[in-house]
Amino acid sequence: MGPKVLMTAKTLATPGLALLEQAGCAVSFLKEGTEAELAESLRSTPFDAVISRTLALPAIMIETAPALRVISRHGVGYNNVDIESATRRGVPVLIADGANGKSVAELAVGLALSVARKITTQDASIRARQWNRSAYGLQFAGKTAGIVAFGAIGRRVAEILRAMDMRIIAFDPARDRSTTGVDWTETLDELLQESDLVSLHCPLTPETRNMITAPRLARMKPGAILINTARGGLIDEKALAEAVLSGHLAGAGLDTFADEPLPADHPFLSLPQIVMTPHMGGSTDVALDGVAISAARNVLDVLIDGKVDRRLLVNPAVLEHRTVEAK
Repeated sequence: MGPKVLMTAKTLATPGLALLEQAGCAVSFLKEGTEAELAESLRSTPFDAVISRTLALPAIMIETAPALRVISRHGVGYNNVDIESATRRGVPVLIADGANGKSVAELAVGLALSVARKITTQDASIRARQWNRSAYGLQFAGKTAGIVAFGAIGRRVAEILRAMDMRIIAFDPARDRSTTGVDWTETLDELLQESDLVSLHCPLTPETRNMITAPRLARMKPGAILINTARGGLIDEKALAEAVLSGHLAGAGLDTFADEPLPADHPFLSLPQIVMTPHMGGSTDVALDGVAISAARNVLDVLIDGKVDRRLLVNPAVLEHRTVEAK
């Protein structure tokens, strides 16, 4: 019997599933997609690998899975995995290689355009048999876009917005500033003050959690737009709702939230100026195939070859356990 792999969702794109099955892996899926089902699956079956999508993998689940040898993220974020517990167990946690970056970038720009041109509210108005041509939108050409975190997705968003004749400024202390066509700011506050459009592309870390607070929202230009396709915990959501309701911000486009799905009483639900999608930035045909392939390869690297791609390894301290080698 080959290695047992659990996908913490109901499906995995065909190219990734084919790689695993061709290598002799037995792949299981969740039927309901709940945390309770995931916990029971890990308790009852000695899975060698978990491909983690959206459900949380807390310490108690990792510690009750004695056969676990690798956690492969179906994406680039990893805040839903207890990294300390995995490291103690000597279990490498690997992220996908950014195959969904272009799709996430396209959604970020799509959300920005939807907010600026009131696409969703105008669509709803027409369906309600209204024809309101007096609700003007905002033009991006000639304005300034601020990109917070200038990795692969942030760079792609910048390329698209630059093609729309926007000036691009960026804030990212960890990045090389040699990129042409970008003006770098020394602080996040400086970027917020200068930007008509702000797009967030940060991981969620203790340093970035709630980085967009009420005082920082107040520093943004009147009529500016905030986009977040990264992680929900980056924004103080109550403060954002108040900034939009007051008219200080023209609106926001959001694909991620602190709690998913949104509770029924969430203030965003009553604000049509906030355009929302259900954490599906990477949910396109090409992106899902690419991420599935990367996640599967990470699993096979560990289970078959005993190696990990250091570029994609979240917890390099596991290399000290000598259960895997870096390649």
